[in-house]
Amino acid sequence: MIYASHDTAATTATRPRLLPWSNLDGNPCYLLTDSTGTSHLSRIADGIEAVQLDMADDLLDHAADLLGDGKATAPQLRFLAARLTESLHDVRRVARSRGARLPESCDDEDPDDVASEEDPST
Repeated sequence: MIYASHDTAATTATRPRLLPWSNLDGNPCYLLTDSTGTSHLSRIADGIEAVQLDMADDLLDHAADLLGDGKATAPQLRFLAARLTESLHDVRRVARSRGARLPESCDDEDPDDVASEEDPST
């Protein structure tokens, strides 16, 4: 569960950061840090997130190769599916952690205006 503050005065400095690892019971770990986010533990978490994202890239390349190989066996594909599941779990945790640290957007912004800025063809 991600901590969601309903306190409009809360800043990203006061919100806990979801760390890229779990405790021994499999529960999420959080870090309270200063506004700079440059504490020793924050830098370790940043490094682990970078490794997890790099591993996901490598795994996707391997998956493309294996799925393109007509001789891939069922055990190989099951192993690939298990590693992809683990990697997706890690990447989702990184996305949630980073998303929770983004500043909240203004509610008065029109979603159609945002879409037209992102895609000039619409």
